[in-house]
Formats: sequence, C-alpha cells, structure tokens
Amino acid sequence: MTNESGDLMEKIVSLCKRRGFIFQSSEIYGGLNGCWDYGPLGVELKRNVKNAWWDTIVRQRDDMVGLDSSIIMNPRVWEASGHVSSFNDPMADCKTCKSRFRADQVFCATARDGDNVLLTAAVEADQPDDVPALASEKANSKTRRRLEQHADRIAWTIFRADQAPAGEVAVCPKCGGELTEARKFNMMFKTYVGAMEDSSSLAYLRPETAQGIFANFRNVVDTSRVKLPFGIAQIGKSFRNEINPRNFTFRSREFEQMEIEFFCRPDEADRWYEYWRDARYQWYIDLGLTSDKLRLREHEPSELAHYAKACADVEYAFPFGTAELEGCANRTDFDLRSHSEASGKDLSYYDDETKERFIPYVIEPSAGADRATLAFLCEAYSEDEAPDENGVMQKRVVMKFHPRLAPVKAAVFPLVKKEGMPEMAEEIYRALKKAGLAVFYDEKGAVGRRYRRQDEVGTPYCVTVDGQSLTDGTVTIRDRDSLEQVRVPAGEVVRFITERLAGA
Repeated sequence: MTNESGDLMEKIVSLCKRRGFIFQSSEIYGGLNGCWDYGPLGVELKRNVKNAWWDTIVRQRDDMVGLDSSIIMNPRVWEASGHVSSFNDPMADCKTCKSRFRADQVFCATARDGDNVLLTAAVEADQPDDVPALASEKANSKTRRRLEQHADRIAWTIFRADQAPAGEVAVCPKCGGELTEARKFNMMFKTYVGAMEDSSSLAYLRPETAQGIFANFRNVVDTSRVKLPFGIAQIGKSFRNEINPRNFTFRSREFEQMEIEFFCRPDEADRWYEYWRDARYQWYIDLGLTSDKLRLREHEPSELAHYAKACADVEYAFPFGTAELEGCANRTDFDLRSHSEASGKDLSYYDDETKERFIPYVIEPSAGADRATLAFLCEAYSEDEAPDENGVMQKRVVMKFHPRLAPVKAAVFPLVKKEGMPEMAEEIYRALKKAGLAVFYDEKGAVGRRYRRQDEVGTPYCVTVDGQSLTDGTVTIRDRDSLEQVRVPAGEVVRFITERLAGA
C-alpha cells in the first residue's frame, strides 16, 4: 500500500468515526480486534446495500425465494459440509517477536540483482502482484534507489509463508525473524447448547449462511412449490475466528453475508454460472462502482475448491489492495449430496416433466455485505471545491453515494431561525418523512456549513427555505454532485425528490 493509498484509507476511517458510520466495537473498554459497530449513518448505508440486493435478487425475480436460517445449527451440519475437518487456516508464529500470522496471507519476497541479494522482506497481502511494491516500502532509502535504478534486471522470488520452496525461509513481516512451519487452525467459534459444557453439547456459530440453505432444501421444495431452476436467498451474520483480522471492516470476525444458492439441472449449470457471474458483476456497476477499480477475475484451475467446477471473483481495488467482494461458484451437486448421505434424507429433486429424479447442481453467488459497504464508502469518497454562502470556493469532502445507497436522502434547512422559515421547513421535513425517506433537519450555523456537513455524509439533495419562500412559496433544492440549485414550489418538493431518486 502506497503512502497515498494509506492516507486515503486513514481519511475514510476517520470520516467513518467522525460522522457516525462505523465505530470500533466496545471502544470504551479498548475495543476488540476484528469487531465493528455501525453507527446511525452506517446502519442506514449498510441496510440500503442489503435492501438493494434483496430487491434485485428476490423481489424483482420469479425464480427466487428467501430464507432466514438459525445461526446455531446441529453440529452434524458442519461435519457433513466438511467444516469440522477442513475449515482450517495455516498459522505460523515468529520465533523472535512471537507474533502470529495466517501463513497463506504472508508473502515472502527476495529481490536479487544477479547473485546479490538486495532485499529480503515479508508482507501481508491478498495478491502476490502487490508484494514487490509493499516489500520495497520496507527497504531503506539506499536499497529503494537500487531497486528503482535496476528494476529491469532484478529477479524477484515470491512465495507464500506456508509454501516455502527448498532453500527459502519464511520470515516475519514485523521483525524479519524466522517463522515456524505452518500448522492448521480451525476458524469456527465453538459454543455449548444447554446446561452442560462437554462434547455432547458442543455447537458452533455458523461460519457461513450457505449450509442453512442446503439443510432447508427439502423444506423449501415441499412448501413453496418451486420448480427448477430456482434459487434460495439469505442475508445473515456469520462468524470466523480470523487469526489476523485487518483492513478496517474488510476482514472481521463477525460479518454479514448475502448469499444465493441457485439450483438447476446439471446440464444447465454452465449456462447459469455464466449468467450469475455476469449479473452479480453488473449489480455493483449499477450502484456506483463504475471506476476501473472493479474487475471480474476467473479462477485458475489450481485455485478451485475440490467440489467446484468453476469460480470467479468480483474484486475491487481498495486503498489497501485489490480484494474480493463476491465469489460466484459452480459447486456441482457436492453440498446436497453430502447432506443427503450424512443425514439419510432424500435431497434429490423429481422433475414432473421429464419424470427424472436427480441431485441438482448449485450456482452460489456469495457476497459480503460489510465488504460491499466498505467498497461503496471508498468509491464515494471525494475531495473538491464548492462555494460557501458568500460565493467563495472552499474545499469540501463529499461522499458521492449512489442515491439508492445514500443514508440520508434529503436535508431541510431554514435559512434563518425566524420569520416563519423554521415552520415552513419543518412542514417540508415531515412531508418527506411521511413519504418514507430518510431526512435530516438542520437549522444551526451558516447555510454553507450545513451544505458541507451534508456533502460529507453523502446526502443527494438539500432543501432551503429562505425569504423568497415566504413570498412566492418556492424553495431552493441543491444537488450534491452538480451543485445546481433550482427553485421548486414547496408542495412539489416530495414529488421532485422521489422522482429523481426513483430514476437514479
């Protein structure tokens, strides 16, 4: 991560705390690493992300139903799914400073100019492509200059800490000391159900929402009269005991998923995989991630899980590096077949038309609500200039959220707190709230400062009641992005704003 990218991330984190988007969980007690609380604006933003997903996935489709499964399930579910035996991360400890790392996220890098070793360093990264730049930042100024001057002939050796080739030693990203060999660490949070805390009452907080869908496949088919192809959608909390949570809310121990399990005939799975891969990528573009920071990356065969026929990631270039927002996988019939065999229950599907019985294939688009929210925050952050109440250009921070996602849709101001302006402004404010919009009322400070406060939280429209409003009944509506101001009759404000929000 470059200094410029680091500064941007610091600004976003600072804004989130200052304006009530995201707080450190239990901050008054020193916090808890990997856990975050969404404040008054953050909860609205994240809810808007989830609502946009649910509206697109469930309400606008005829082939999708919803589900809300339990966080704690029979532990046999996780045995059948393979999580008990294989939901493990490789963990390595530094022999010198005793720090602990996920070994599959530590990349070691050696830069050689011929036989001369210029640099040996380790960094935590999600993509090996980021490693040379990140490792170079750790070098002293003399070494950095040599790396820059001889870049065309330098050979980099890059490997993951849990995959050290012969003759190479994995080193610590913090102190450069030697790392231990990687060992497996199960990421599921354990708990106990009932009065006894022994193996008979052992249970787990779910590490993903998908298994609740598979476990309810037969219930949904029997009660909803759905026909293939169809999907089951779910939004819910999941929990993973991450060894090293980092990058703000991107990698947390408690997070929220938006998952689809789309069931289809095996011979139609390739077509549906391509459909959902492309549709989910387009969803982010439609909601504002239109920059070149968004990409769709197909997995190499070596990356695929043993049960997956194909997989692609929607990735976003965050200030801390390019990372996954959502994965879309063709999971074949692995999940339903595994649960059918482990439970002894028939999870096959009978096709009335073809008179066939078979285990459906499943296409799984799995998105992180927290990661999507963070991406929309990063994309929205902008700095430019806008005129104050005296027409003087002033620097401003503006969050350019897509209107559907903006936590506050409109703000209403009386220009001054007298002459009937507050009463008129409050009437408009109540009308907007009655129309179902998230609205903010503010009568404190100069109107220019009030505009800038709303720009900083991403409010698309500001409505100002001024002296002219009292004579002709019109008000000023200011657009956040264009800064254009138009006069609109007070009685038309609700229609004006709702139409523009609907057309966004």
